[in-house]
Amino acid sequence: MTAPSYASGTSTLPLLGETIGANLERTVARVPDAEALVSRHQGLRYTYAELNEAVDVLACGLLGLGLDVGDRIGIWSPNCAEWVLIQYATAKVGAILVNINPAYRTSELSYALNQSGCRFLLAAPSFKTSDYQAMVTEVTPELTSLEATIYLGSPEWDALLAAGASVPRDELRARMGGLQFDDPINIQYTSGTTGFPKGATLTHHNILNNGFFIGEGCRYTERDRVCIPVPFYHCFGMVLGNLACTTHGACMVIPEAAFEPEAVLDTVQSERCTSLYGVPTMFIAELALPTFNSYDLSSLRTGIMAGSPCPVEVMKQVMSSMHMDEVTICYGMTETSPVSTQTGADDTLDQRTSTVGRVHPHVEVKIVDPVEGGVVPRGTAGELLTRGYSVMTGYWNDPERTAEAIDEHHWMHTGDLATMDDEGYVNIVGRIKDMIIRGGENVYPREIEEFLYTHDDISDVQVIGVPDPKYGEEIMAWVKVREGAALSEEDVKEFCRGRIAHFKVPRYVKFTDEFPMTVTGKIQKFKMRETAIDELGLAAAAAVETA
Repeated sequence: MTAPSYASGTSTLPLLGETIGANLERTVARVPDAEALVSRHQGLRYTYAELNEAVDVLACGLLGLGLDVGDRIGIWSPNCAEWVLIQYATAKVGAILVNINPAYRTSELSYALNQSGCRFLLAAPSFKTSDYQAMVTEVTPELTSLEATIYLGSPEWDALLAAGASVPRDELRARMGGLQFDDPINIQYTSGTTGFPKGATLTHHNILNNGFFIGEGCRYTERDRVCIPVPFYHCFGMVLGNLACTTHGACMVIPEAAFEPEAVLDTVQSERCTSLYGVPTMFIAELALPTFNSYDLSSLRTGIMAGSPCPVEVMKQVMSSMHMDEVTICYGMTETSPVSTQTGADDTLDQRTSTVGRVHPHVEVKIVDPVEGGVVPRGTAGELLTRGYSVMTGYWNDPERTAEAIDEHHWMHTGDLATMDDEGYVNIVGRIKDMIIRGGENVYPREIEEFLYTHDDISDVQVIGVPDPKYGEEIMAWVKVREGAALSEEDVKEFCRGRIAHFKVPRYVKFTDEFPMTVTGKIQKFKMRETAIDELGLAAAAAVETA
């Protein structure tokens, strides 16, 4: 009898039963002189002792504002040293940090601040073409709870720090002593394809432990230097990045305010980084740089690729061309702090390029029939569910949507389609909503994407389903052509014929320079589908109702 698709993560290491602030101070006591934070574009460097002192000054400043345990305070900024200070200072005073996507505009900003009930907002004045100050001014009349906005680098920011220097440290110690590790500490808004964003609410226990075990998976020590070009507002930056580092005494290295491939490689070379993070599109951009071979990346040994499925060929190039022999793949979602599975440094090349690894320590996963709900046999596709310390407390002030996501047995429903093999390795085969049903055949876009990645002239590809009056849905491939190459629609179809099943051969091929995506690099396939319906004149087929 085939084993069920269920696994629980065991570990010789217990969960950390402490707050983020207490854990930081344990690291500071152990490695006070180790470099903790480097912000290349700002020219800033902190040892762990210096970082902790800067965090304490800011934390005392927040106490001076009258910030109470459980109060919400927003952060709206690209990556910078101040973001890190704010992350740890809010944790020390027990305030709930509300991460606001740097790409948000007025309606989204207003919604997030009001829905979370933020008392204060800490924000960059501007970034690139985004005038944050003007947008805050525009929405202020709509805000029901916001008392003040303090802009980073402004006189008000300097005054906050100056006030913090005069607040007795005993007040901060007393506040920290009253905090519990199950207190909520962070709200992250997840971007849905429909409706308003949902505020995933996470505790000290959630994200501190997830960061710690991610760092264990990467074998971090105080000798590691982690290049973090992914955004802090997302779990990838603040948990896989910052908390994985501070729980191990490793150094956080910020290459730029936002992702720039040249800045990343220059930072790795100059700072002798041992680890590099990114979503697949970031690694693809770095590998595609004409000057790629001029960078010395020999200091790298590991890193994390996450955020969206990684093409096998890209993973192989990262390992061979970027010296990241121990690179790991992480899988998860904001609602689970975020990581549920991770590949190991000792896993085979195939396991690290074709799976998202095995279940994380102290976490459970199972794969169930999306309709019937029962656990499926190993090797059978179904919806991946997660349970354990990492599952959020819920969506902020949204019990209805919380109940839709977390069932009565405390399983978080991910919406991802996955399989589990006999050794417990999980493979993500798609999103339930992304699965294409063509003439009764279930088609997983990921399978077609992986096949098309083997074409020498295709640098990136995404596959979606589009409406079809005969088959219900048809296959469409959006293709990025490698620089200097030329491809036609017929070339792509001919490459597929006879090599994959006929019903998987794309009916439509669109050549593009970019895919619609979130700031964290997640492909927005629903937007691709909307564009395709419009461009291909499929509105009538899209309007056909199905049972």
